[in-house]
Amino acid sequence: YAWLEGEWARRTWAAGDGFTMADCAAAPALFYADWTHPIAASYPLLRAYRARLLARPSFAQAVEGGRPYRHYFPLGAPDRD
Repeated sequence: YAWLEGEWARRTWAAGDGFTMADCAAAPALFYADWTHPIAASYPLLRAYRARLLARPSFAQAVEGGRPYRHYFPLGAPDRD
């Protein structure tokens, strides 16, 4: 997370100032990584990026669509997004 935090000091989205396919590719990994190793408060930029992803209607729809299958997540799913 430390490396990613440094990257977000220079950008809003994965590839710069606009949402791109790079964010679509990064979103699932970051979503699940936070489940297994929660992003600490010491990484506010990374946490803000994850919050921006969750606020996007398309991402929120994907999260909601996958909710019924969370019990298949091998490490257990938390009661949060």
